[in-house]
Amino acid sequence: MIGWHFSEYFPTEGDNSPFEKLMDIFQELLLHAAGRVDEALSWLTELDKEYQLTDDDYGIADFIDDLIEMGYLAEGADEFEGYNVTSKLENSIRKKALTDLFGKVKKSRRGQHDTVYGGRGDEYTTSMRPYMFGDKLENIALSESFKNAQINHGIDEFKMGYDDLEVRETYYQAQMSTVLMIDISHSMILYGEDRITPAKKIALALAEYITRKFPKDTLDILVFGNDAWQVEIGDLPYLEVGPYHTNTVAGLELALDILRRRKNPNKQVFMITDGKPTCIKKGKKYYKNSFGLDRTIINRTLTLATKFRKLDIPITTFMIARDPYLMQFVHQFTKANNGKAFYSNISGLGEFIFQDYKNNKRKRY
Repeated sequence: MIGWHFSEYFPTEGDNSPFEKLMDIFQELLLHAAGRVDEALSWLTELDKEYQLTDDDYGIADFIDDLIEMGYLAEGADEFEGYNVTSKLENSIRKKALTDLFGKVKKSRRGQHDTVYGGRGDEYTTSMRPYMFGDKLENIALSESFKNAQINHGIDEFKMGYDDLEVRETYYQAQMSTVLMIDISHSMILYGEDRITPAKKIALALAEYITRKFPKDTLDILVFGNDAWQVEIGDLPYLEVGPYHTNTVAGLELALDILRRRKNPNKQVFMITDGKPTCIKKGKKYYKNSFGLDRTIINRTLTLATKFRKLDIPITTFMIARDPYLMQFVHQFTKANNGKAFYSNISGLGEFIFQDYKNNKRKRY
């Protein structure tokens, strides 16, 4: 008799090539090094000395040669320029960020915070309901309908009527225009905690996710410190925190300007921050106050939040801090906008953002 014999599986060193193992670490180091290849390779070399990542058959020099040969790195114009990141490596970083974050989201049960509305939509759920006149024929659940017909009429004189039909319930998915705001003020690296790198990874993963699954949606990304400016997806690995205060007003004003240019009626803002607003601009000068909740700055921010509410643009704030007075500000801001707020540590931030984006897509606006 021909068949297969199965034995217990024991993982071997050959399951992942030396290149793949080093590539995973190298991409992570690139984000921490803000895209500086020489710095990331230097860190990789130090890690190799500490943890013996390579052996005599495959070393760091072989890894660099493979990166160049495969088109992930390009050599500089002269010996002083070192190596440059290629678009192929940038795409690989986005895909890795999506795999790292979205894999965790799929396994999690948290993040279901929004009401979702069923209807004649385009994303199937696990729910069934009786057929109603006007339902799309492609939504009919054949297995369940045949089973109902057999139970109701028997197999000898098999027939199927309207009462036997069941359809798969669907969610309505609207096209969405999203602006993701990332705080790059100095507090994002204070107290020895790197908050900017996870924020970059989330932006990279979200961009890859939207491009793949919702190509008609738009995602614009901006950063804000003393001022605010828009960045391209290709710029994300190179973002760095600066010696900035937190000008939330500048970020929101730029987000509003971007969304006004989008013809899509369904719009939203995601804001990742770890602190309160500490800066606004008055004319050409900056008004700054890092101590406590400055009413001048707070009032300008709340007024803008109310403006977003009147335009029916919800703002979801992802707060990477749990200080009571900071949470009090976020509560006021969320109430003024009629939006949402999540208080999350770094590890759970990506999960909340992905779940919230998916839930908002399912809303009927």
